[in-house]
Amino acid sequence: MGSRRREPGPVFGKVAPEILEDSLILLATENQRYLSRLPGQAGCFKGRQIVEFIFLLSEKWHLDLSARYQAVELLERFMIKQVEQICNSSREKVKSCEGGGGSSWSSQEDQIYETFVLRLVSCVQLASKLSLHYNIVNSDMALKFLQSLKYSYTKQELLESELLVLKTLHFQINVSTPLAYVELLLEVLGHNGCLLPAEPLHQVCVQLLDFSYLTRDSIYDTLLKMAIENSTPNKLQVAKFLTVKEDFMLLAVGIISTSVFIQDPVHWRQVVEHLNSITGITARSILELSSAVLEHIVGSAPLEQHCSNSGMRAPKNRVVT
Repeated sequence: MGSRRREPGPVFGKVAPEILEDSLILLATENQRYLSRLPGQAGCFKGRQIVEFIFLLSEKWHLDLSARYQAVELLERFMIKQVEQICNSSREKVKSCEGGGGSSWSSQEDQIYETFVLRLVSCVQLASKLSLHYNIVNSDMALKFLQSLKYSYTKQELLESELLVLKTLHFQINVSTPLAYVELLLEVLGHNGCLLPAEPLHQVCVQLLDFSYLTRDSIYDTLLKMAIENSTPNKLQVAKFLTVKEDFMLLAVGIISTSVFIQDPVHWRQVVEHLNSITGITARSILELSSAVLEHIVGSAPLEQHCSNSGMRAPKNRVVT
């Protein structure tokens, strides 16, 4: 790994109010559109090892923060679509050939496994090309890395892999990441009179966002059990909870809330009220997600204890019913 460069952080307090409002509406609309069309396999390719691989590779190539999150989301969306296409193709072959579909699916499944690292590298490459701060990951860099893992791809195969990802996603690769939601909400909070300094808060948010990606399943498993007040959720509750796990706006407010609690718990309640007013996400939902994150950081529920000790009562609206 090369030494990590210091990335230029965002500059807060410079955006006009009308642009903030339009941007917030745009992100909220994009988030709801994605959740309304959410595939049942969402999250299957966001396992810890995959995310850690992408994060480490992004650091090796000195990519900016948004690129590594974007690479994770691109790989997830590409892999789901590729699996769907292969499944549909196999079903069509079974119908037309009256058999043989099993062996066809098996061979295509092997191909998915064999080319997975190549597709992952392609997604990191594409994410780097959408980045504003650092050099693009070129073919030589990508091939050198793949060769270090004993793969023998050519530049042509690398280009074809990028094109496959682009075509599979219909060239719609500039997807917003949770980091964009966090940064926009921090900007809105500042505009609305939140006196907490945005820059140091942003640094904590990034660390917590990394942590939430790496421990995603554990955090949301805790959140689900917390929300339904039951340690054994049924299948319907698990299915309904998928939209919660993929809600970028909810994740962003939870990350900001947790960051504020870590830095300045005295102002935490005020910030949660601001976030509720801005996004419409209930204070209870924000509290529960922040509590789940903190529980996996420190092994206890300090936020719940803080609410009890200060006499605060969170609303009864819950993330999952």
